[in-house]
Amino acid sequence: MHSLPVFLRLRGRAVILTGEGEAAAAKRRLLERAGALIVGEDGAAAIAIVADGDALVAARLKARGVLVNVTDKPDLCDFTLPAIVDRDPVLIAIGTGGASAGLAKALRQRIEALLPARLGALAMALRDARQAVRMRWPDAGARRRAIDAGLAAGGPIDPLGDAPDRAVPLWLEREDGGTEGRLLTIRLLSGEPDDLTLRAARWLGQADRIYHRADVPAAILDRARADAARIVAEGPPVSPGEGLSLWLEMEG
Repeated sequence: MHSLPVFLRLRGRAVILTGEGEAAAAKRRLLERAGALIVGEDGAAAIAIVADGDALVAARLKARGVLVNVTDKPDLCDFTLPAIVDRDPVLIAIGTGGASAGLAKALRQRIEALLPARLGALAMALRDARQAVRMRWPDAGARRRAIDAGLAAGGPIDPLGDAPDRAVPLWLEREDGGTEGRLLTIRLLSGEPDDLTLRAARWLGQADRIYHRADVPAAILDRARADAARIVAEGPPVSPGEGLSLWLEMEG
């Protein structure tokens, strides 16, 4: 991973913007949408955007300890600006580390077409229901599994479904809590993450624990949730525990 993606809260904070022309105007609009206070090169700020690609301006700012983005010069950038899919408060950022802004734009357009306009309303409905969710599933593990099941494809609050925000109250009243234990087997055709099927990739993103032989590559295990337990074993477990467990083994 070449960079750590972060979301900066800029409302009311100063950001340096230098340069003129179309590129600078586009960056100004973006910063204004985020609520930033735009100042010039001499202003006091922690980050800056050099919209005209001026390496000398970038060097002066870096010497002051300012983190800098330099338009069209990724080698000079401390951070890059992603293509953004905005379903406020849901934000999806797509970055290529400066390799290709055109690719990031193309991916954004594809994702834009997939995500319903009401996705933000679902996020707000889940926020408002946070206390009710905690009361419905007091145990943290059971709560996470119930949320995963609810948001899964075809689930009662599937984000890509029809008005899922309106379904949140009905989901909270369902009898099933999504806490039953399951063990699924993934047989890997190779050690390349790109060779994972969509179903296997989805399971890795949902599993509570990953049982695997020692020869399963780290690149595959990295596709699992960061907080999922990784357990080296010679064979699948007899009692995997609550929630979703996976048994990973190499084919052949």
